[in-house]
Amino acid sequence: DAYRIEAAADDVAMQSVTAATYNAGYRVGMIVAGAGALFLAARLGSHENAYVYAAWQQTYFIMAAVMGVGVATTLLMREPAASERHTAARSTADNLRLLLLFLVSVAAFVAAFSQLGKVLPQGGGPLAAFGWEAVRLLFSAAAASAVGALTVKSGLVPKQLAVDTWIHPVTDFFERYGKSALLLLALIGVYRISDIVAGVISNVFYQDMGFSKEEIAAAVKTFGVVMAVAGGFLGGLLSQKFALMKMMMTGAVLAALTNLLFVALAYRGHDVAFMYLAVGFDNLAAGLAGAVFIAFLSALTNIRFTAVQYAIFSSLMTLLPKTLGGYSGAMVDKIGYPGFFTLTALLGVPVLLLVYLAEKKLFGKNGGGAG
Repeated sequence: DAYRIEAAADDVAMQSVTAATYNAGYRVGMIVAGAGALFLAARLGSHENAYVYAAWQQTYFIMAAVMGVGVATTLLMREPAASERHTAARSTADNLRLLLLFLVSVAAFVAAFSQLGKVLPQGGGPLAAFGWEAVRLLFSAAAASAVGALTVKSGLVPKQLAVDTWIHPVTDFFERYGKSALLLLALIGVYRISDIVAGVISNVFYQDMGFSKEEIAAAVKTFGVVMAVAGGFLGGLLSQKFALMKMMMTGAVLAALTNLLFVALAYRGHDVAFMYLAVGFDNLAAGLAGAVFIAFLSALTNIRFTAVQYAIFSSLMTLLPKTLGGYSGAMVDKIGYPGFFTLTALLGVPVLLLVYLAEKKLFGKNGGGAG
């Protein structure tokens, strides 16, 4: 992601093109690693009723070789000019110290998260469980920060190096956007909430509607992926012709509205044609919204701190939606599939308000563009 952003630099139109290409590559990767691996294993003799170890062994060797394409590309391509200027002076020893700081902080997070799971109360319903998990996450993050700070204080990692790498990217964002930074973070945190929360339980929904695994695979894993790729390129194309914030609004509206198709599918039951209609439009909307949103996040980053800032944005993007999605099963048990998909559509309403406010406060003077 950092390379993609720095290669396009400050060209917003090019950011939308690279975002669409990134989205397409990601989807193709999903096909190769998912359906492609299953196809290879079957061709090599392993089936549902006849597992063959050698077939899967060869399949994983082939998947490892395919990963070699990405490794070779990374080794052969040139460093973006913007990155080269900022990283050329950093020594290997400094990079290893940063890696050490990262590893001890992650170890502290994992240890705290594991131990808190043993002492915090369990049960009490979905809302209570969500609250305790939020407490667990916050305390674990605090433990990671404390251990990281102690590591720096001990002298194992120079303070200025840690500040330049981890603190300045955060303070830079708030300095550039001021009070509007919190509005932007809220928008980032909820923009994909409708489709992510709905998507968590989608496969279970299809099975409960009576669709076979073959029907689900054909509709979701093949047709759906193709439509998502098409949506990504459509989003990239439209982002060059229209203001980015206008496209953000379009993506948010489509992502919410397409969830209503699953409300209709819940009432229709086993209707293959309507399933393809719902999956097609949902993935087209998700692909479009995803490509536009990636371009938006890319435009928000400072070229000096691309990797850290984009990592924060992309992590925040899925934190709340995937956490809520973890309770989607409990929601369905309480309100049923029609109620659940109606709820996921309504979750998109606050997103529309946040997009409107962001456009009005930040980008109104230049016609809704970002960057």
